[in-house]
Amino acid sequence: MGTAVGAEPCIFCEIAAHRGPAHVVYEDANSIVFLDIFPFTRGHLLVVPKRHVDRLVDLDPSEYAGYFAALAQACRQVETLTKDYNVGLNQGPLAGQIVFHLHFHIIPRYDAGNPFGPMPRTRLSDADGAAIVRELGGPIPR
Repeated sequence: MGTAVGAEPCIFCEIAAHRGPAHVVYEDANSIVFLDIFPFTRGHLLVVPKRHVDRLVDLDPSEYAGYFAALAQACRQVETLTKDYNVGLNQGPLAGQIVFHLHFHIIPRYDAGNPFGPMPRTRLSDADGAAIVRELGGPIPR
């Protein structure tokens, strides 16, 4: 489960199999939700499919409903702490993914401070926006 030849075992696979330590807040047959051990804020959760997949696009479509139901359940649980939170997904090392097993972050927000650190942002121009839409193959009709 989640181990490449010659690689260390996947920590999230170990947690899903109850062989690794975790503060579990929710679990069903296919997903597990636990506290991040390096939280941005108090109550920072990780929502992990038990089956090892590196990325969201690797999850089988038949698994979407169950996985997103677990994500919604975790959001309901966070709402007992605060009604304000971020839901995020980092895909790949340049996007900040550290553990290469699919997981969503749910990060409770308690004040207006940015828990992710300062990052300057500029407004997207119409020309850049149109170019990016074309690069992404869109717009896709509804």
